Amino acid sequence: MGFVIATLSMQSCAAQLKLSVNIGLQPYWGPTGYDHVDYYYLPDIEAYYNVVNHQFIYRDGGRWIFAASLPPRWANYDLVHGYKVVLNGPKPYLHFDEHRVKYAQYKNWNQHQEIIEERHSEPKYQYHWHDDGQHRDDRHDHH
Repeated sequence: MGFVIATLSMQSCAAQLKLSVNIGLQPYWGPTGYDHVDYYYLPDIEAYYNVVNHQFIYRDGGRWIFAASLPPRWANYDLVHGYKVVLNGPKPYLHFDEHRVKYAQYKNWNQHQEIIEERHSEPKYQYHWHDDGQHRDDRHDHH
């Protein structure tokens, strides 16, 4: 019995290690301090961003749209200064009604949320995702 528990524990640890770090996939406008992020919720526009797939998820006409960019109605939305809520777990948009209420206080948030781009000189943040669809390694590519 003890062996089975140890095996399950080892499998659980291996699964956690495999999923625990995705800093290199996080966009430059993502908030600092998170080694792993599945999604951001953007309260200002009530939309999500899937970090792994680099897709925005937003409602249009009652359905969820998955797209590489935001729609024209949000063309001027400032991802750098807009507040981002980190959410981990699958399909957070299925809990949209809950998130809309829970994070409403962050709409038009006027306090600074530090982003990855501001800390690009730190080794942890030197390799991250940019909007042009490219990874940047700031140890070799200064912008």
